[in-house]
Parts: sequence; C-alpha cells; structure tokens
Amino acid sequence: MMRTLSRLIALLLFAALAFVAWMAYFAQAPLAFKTAPLDFTVKPGSSLRQTARELVEAGIDMPAWQFTLLSRILGRASAIKAGSYEFEPGLSPWLLLEKLTRGDVSQAELSFPEGWSFRQMRAALDAHPAITHDTAGLSEYQILEKLGVNIGESGAEGQFFPDTYLFAKASSDLAILKRAHHQMRQSLEKEWGGRAEGLPYATPYEALIMASIVEKETGKAEDRRMIAAVFINRLKRGMLLQTDPTVIYGMGEKFDGNLRKRDLQTDSPYNTYLRPGLPPTPIAMPGLASLQAALHPAENDHLYFVARGDGSSQFSRTLDEHNRAVNKYQKRNNH
Repeated sequence: MMRTLSRLIALLLFAALAFVAWMAYFAQAPLAFKTAPLDFTVKPGSSLRQTARELVEAGIDMPAWQFTLLSRILGRASAIKAGSYEFEPGLSPWLLLEKLTRGDVSQAELSFPEGWSFRQMRAALDAHPAITHDTAGLSEYQILEKLGVNIGESGAEGQFFPDTYLFAKASSDLAILKRAHHQMRQSLEKEWGGRAEGLPYATPYEALIMASIVEKETGKAEDRRMIAAVFINRLKRGMLLQTDPTVIYGMGEKFDGNLRKRDLQTDSPYNTYLRPGLPPTPIAMPGLASLQAALHPAENDHLYFVARGDGSSQFSRTLDEHNRAVNKYQKRNNH
C-alpha cells in the first residue's frame, strides 16, 4: 500500500513539474504574428478571456486558453488595462502579459498650433485616425457641456491651449479637449496672478481676448510685447483697436483671403474699426508667449505699427510717424 502511495505521489510530483515546465516554456517562447507590428486595442471592461480570444483573432499564434491560464496562475487576471497597444514579433506570452498589465500603451500625437481657431482644432481632431470621435455631430456648446465647462455665452474660442498632445490610441476627442482646456485655464490663471499693474482688463477673459489678437498680429516673436503695448495703449486712450484679424474672424467662412475696404466698413461685433474696446471673444488659441505679452507688455507710448514685409513690425508714436512708415514699407494703413 505504501509503495503504491509513494508511486502515486511521485507521479503527481512528476506531472506537476512537467506542467510547470510546460507553462514556463510557453511563457518564454517567442510568439508568431500573422501581421507585424500588430496594433491591438483592449476595450474598457474587457474580460481576460475575451482579451485572450481577441488577441488570437487579431493574429497572435497561441492557445487563448493557455494565455488565460498563465494570467490566472500569475495573479494577473484582473490587472489587464484598457488601451491601444503595439506588439512586435518575438514577444513572449510573459512579456505580452507584462505590457497588458503595465498599461504599456502605444501613443499617438496631435498638434494644435498657436493661432488656430476652435474650428480648425475640431477639424484636426475629426481627421485623426487614432482618435475616438465622441464629439461628432455635437455643437460647440454641447461639447462644452460634455466637458463640464461653464463659460456662459463666450463659447469655446480661445479656451484650449495650443500644444502637442500625446495620447493612447483610441482615446476620446473629449479627453484631449479636456486636457487642452485645463492647460489653458492653468496658464491663464498663473499669468493673471503675476500680471503687470495698470492693465485695462476687468477679467482674465479680457486678457485672453487680447492675447489672441497679439497671437494673430505677431510676425516675429520679439515684437510680441511691443504689439501688446500698442493695443493696450490704444485701449487706455479710448482709441479703436483697428486690427484686421478681428474683422477677418468676424467674417467667418465668408473671408476669401482678401480683406477689402467694404469689409472694414461692414459692422459686426468683431469689427474693431467700427466698435470700441475688445471684441466679444478671443479670435484664436493664444500660446503662452502671447498670454505673457498681454499681461506683461512692453513699457512705451507707441500707438501704431505696420508690417515691414519681413515678418517684423515698425512701431510709431504718432499718426504722422505711422503714415511715413506706411509709405516707406508700401503698406496700406491697417492700424
């Protein structure tokens, strides 16, 4: 009886060792891929068994049940993270499981340049193939509601920070917008808190509007604070801002690339040739440098500037000086 029991124990021990060796071999052996590299997405709420089955269906040559068993043995069954992954040939089941439980997702990126409008920003989001388009068909105000952003009647323009955003493939466009809005809010609050004295802004939002104008008017970075100073000096004196970019923004899709005299004479909330003060909303996404310029302008008494034609601007204190500069650089008096 004892001999039989001993043989049974030995047989079970041998089977256990064989099973461990078999699982160890499986865990370390390189996997074959039908396509390489393999892009794979784990959907939120996916079970381990479902993920293993979908990995095989996507082109990884392995028994799904064995991968599931390995995950359970290692205590990783509930640790797989949703997201988009990129798998290269030669990956072992062990490393595959490591990537899935570490959340080592593949990343995509999207850039929003300074000076873009919200319309351009939405178009870039809509065109990106790695983004889940949850804002499709939504109005601007519906998007803001989804984001939990309460900015009244001012709308979305200028409320998002221009930058390059990295994100996991299949991320929602709402998640990217939320990050961009948070970054703009933080940047504006920081710059507003350290602003120069005597600025003609009642609220941070007015500073944001000015920053958007500075962004659109600046050809060379070194002119930014000077341009901000011109517009601020004009505001303080009750002069019209007379800036073309606001008129163009107000024209919307009617703008064909040419700004005509009749456009400057057509009234709209954004026509700063006819209406005093700032326009009602930003006209673009200002970058950090433009926010800083609007809140830390150069100290001077200039009231005019004209483009030299090389991206830089010529600044003047009087209208006579400005007219001479316009004649010199053969530019129409836009300011």
